Amino acid sequence: QVQLVESGGGLVQPGGSLRLSCTASGSIFNIHTMAWYRQAPGKERELVASITSGGSTNYAGSVKGRFIIFRDNAKGTVTLQMNSLKPEDTAVYYCNARTLTTSSWGQGTQVTVSS
Repeated sequence: QVQLVESGGGLVQPGGSLRLSCTASGSIFNIHTMAWYRQAPGKERELVASITSGGSTNYAGSVKGRFIIFRDNAKGTVTLQMNSLKPEDTAVYYCNARTLTTSSWGQGTQVTVSS
């Protein structure tokens, strides 16, 4: 079992930056992919970025070039650096961790981009 705790959300003006962090506990050495998803009001949850244990990354087209995902396998952490934020990035952001048999979610952290 893997438990996830997120931090770092908040209110930021358009063009600003935020960093989201997620710390895993439990069977962290079984995690192969960690990811960030987001869900805006009235919309489905969508993948923002993912990273494998080997460091391969994948980004949604809407955030490519603005967001960076990185992780520390030994510490069980994944971080999402968000730059040049836009109002359409406003959403609840969720951390996800997958092993071969499980998919775990954090509680979510609110990101609001507004002037």
